[in-house]
Amino acid sequence: MTSILRNCWRLSRSLPVATPKCYAPASSSLVRCNTTTADDKTETTETRPTIRKPSHVDVDRLIHFGRYINDCLPKYIQQVQLAAGDELELLIAPDGIIPTFSFLKDHHNTQFVNLSDITAIDVPSREYRFEIVYNLLSLRYNSRIRVKTYTDELTPIDSIFSIFKAADWYEREIWDMYGVFFSNHPDLRRILTDYGFEGHPLRKDFPLSGYVEVRYDDEHKRVVIEPLELTQEFRKFELAAPWEQFPNFRDAPSATEIISKEK
Repeated sequence: MTSILRNCWRLSRSLPVATPKCYAPASSSLVRCNTTTADDKTETTETRPTIRKPSHVDVDRLIHFGRYINDCLPKYIQQVQLAAGDELELLIAPDGIIPTFSFLKDHHNTQFVNLSDITAIDVPSREYRFEIVYNLLSLRYNSRIRVKTYTDELTPIDSIFSIFKAADWYEREIWDMYGVFFSNHPDLRRILTDYGFEGHPLRKDFPLSGYVEVRYDDEHKRVVIEPLELTQEFRKFELAAPWEQFPNFRDAPSATEIISKEK
């Protein structure tokens, strides 16, 4: 057996080495080494900044565009402002939702035909605690706009499902999480929480632990919902905000800039 293996080894050494046709034999000139010398080191300037700076030309165009929309809809637009330097925002009255979004979608100079998102913000200290935020995209002009309105727990606002079909599930999510009622919505049901859920989880007055707990009962062979029972009493921790360690950011300038109506 040993002699057979020795003969096979000698035969393999005598065979020529075949190179596949798809690969060329490597030469010393094609081999790239990782070593560098002092002569090869050159200073390069980074031309791609990590933080996007707003262009003054684009900001001026947004200011003029915001004034143009304000002149077209003076009855419904309460304020026009720039957020984060170059993000145009329209603050409208609740009764101007349908006229404003119809104008933004159908007018030739706007054409915001894509509804990107709808969300809400809960600020209990305000008279109208809920702020509804709409984000629109214009593919024709490659621009975005944000529209904000307000309401409270009892006052419904108009649904924009008749204008943007994509608002269906967005408005259902806001109804489920915040309890904001959208009138004229074709199917306003909960979309994220379970059947029979009580309350709206993203409200500030909703407890973090919730009111009920869900578990599987071996006796009933199904999932049951029971009142919440904590194994220990709820402890409240008083922790200072981490931003207090940075005094330079305490008096930071406002993130929004109000656009005046006068040209």
